Parts: sequence; C-alpha cells; structure tokens
Amino acid sequence: MAHSLPPNVHVSTHPCLQAKLSQLRANTTNARETKALVHEIGLIVGCEATAAGLSTRSGPKGKSHMGFEYTTTTIAPSTISLVPILRSGLSLLDSVQTLLPVPVPVHHLGLFREPTTLEPVEYYNNLPYHIPAANSPSSTPNSSASELAFLLDPVIATGGTCAAAIQTLREWGVKRVIVVAVLGAVDGLKRAAGEWPEGVEIWVAGVDASVTDKGMINPGLGDVGDRLFLTIGK
Repeated sequence: MAHSLPPNVHVSTHPCLQAKLSQLRANTTNARETKALVHEIGLIVGCEATAAGLSTRSGPKGKSHMGFEYTTTTIAPSTISLVPILRSGLSLLDSVQTLLPVPVPVHHLGLFREPTTLEPVEYYNNLPYHIPAANSPSSTPNSSASELAFLLDPVIATGGTCAAAIQTLREWGVKRVIVVAVLGAVDGLKRAAGEWPEGVEIWVAGVDASVTDKGMINPGLGDVGDRLFLTIGK
C-alpha cells in the first residue's frame, strides 16, 4: 500500500512497531496500555523521523571525565518546536521530547472535526505572534517561528485536521514541518502530504485503506483521544 503514497510519506516497517500497532488496535487494550503503546510507537517513529530530518554540527569544546578535551555535538536546525494537536497529540509529546537532546518549545493547536462536514475547526492556537499572511503563506515570515516544527497527530483519517495544522504552521513561518503519526488512511495521508509537498515530511507507523462515512479509519484505532482520556461515549 505504501507504494501508492506520495514520496514525502514514510511508512515504518520496523517489526516491533508493527507488533505494537497490532496490540494498540485491540478493543481489549485499556487506557493505561493505550498510553504506553502510543508512547512506545512514538519513540520508534520519532527515531526514524529525527534520523532523517535532523543533522549534527560541532559545538564548543568539552572535557571528558578523564580530563581529555573533545568537540561537543549539537543538532541542527537550531530552532525546533513541538506542536501537538489537542487532545490526542499530547500522547506523542513525551516520545519526541525524550529523543531530543535539549528542551525545545511546545506550542499547542486545538482543532476538531465538524461532525457534519468533517472539516477542521480551530479553537485554540498558542503559536507566539501568529499572524496569517494576507497573500502567500511565505510572504511575511514570522521572526518568532521555529525553523522546524514537529507536528504530533496520532491519527490522520480524512487528513483535514493535519492539513489545516500544516497550513497554520506554514503561515506562522516555519521552513519545514515533520509530522509524527501512529496511523493514517491512504486518502488522508495524501491530503496532508499535498498541503505543502516541498515543506512537509510525514512519518507514520501504519496505513489503512479506508475511512467510514463518519471519518473513522477502518479497521483503525478508534478515537485515540477518547481512549486515552476515558471519554468514550461522551
């Protein structure tokens, strides 16, 4: 199935990850287990995403415990931010924070799907000094924007929410977006990847073929936010 996806969508083939994804699908997996599995999957996908999306550069001189001098190593780019989409994106936050060698800012985006149209509606945005450009998304770059934003969105079903978040980050002024996800549907991944093809890379653990008329992936994972926060049947 991966061969039908755009080149900026990367589907992991890690055996342990695939087994964990199968466990996450099960309707017998409780909230505690769901949280742990999403975190573990996020670590594996995050490792693959950061390996491809980051680089290293030499830092200042340091001294080892033996007193020998060495050149320290830092990561590039120098300005990175993590942007979880509320609520379920919070479940991937610890995973990526664990991987990064230094703390980076965390900015939150709140979006939900309108039940009838399934189109995204933004209800919260704490990107600093976020001012959408009047014409082109890149025509008025924001000096407060990070060079790279990791967008955390566990499930990409219709792709509308992820695409809207990518557009918001582009308007903010980021140069690149790396999406870290657990599961996506083919059409949703295509929609999100096509929002800004030259600036976005999507890393996902697994792909399912179809979405129901209610916007849920089949067989999917259910509503990850509801599973994590025990709000099923609200």
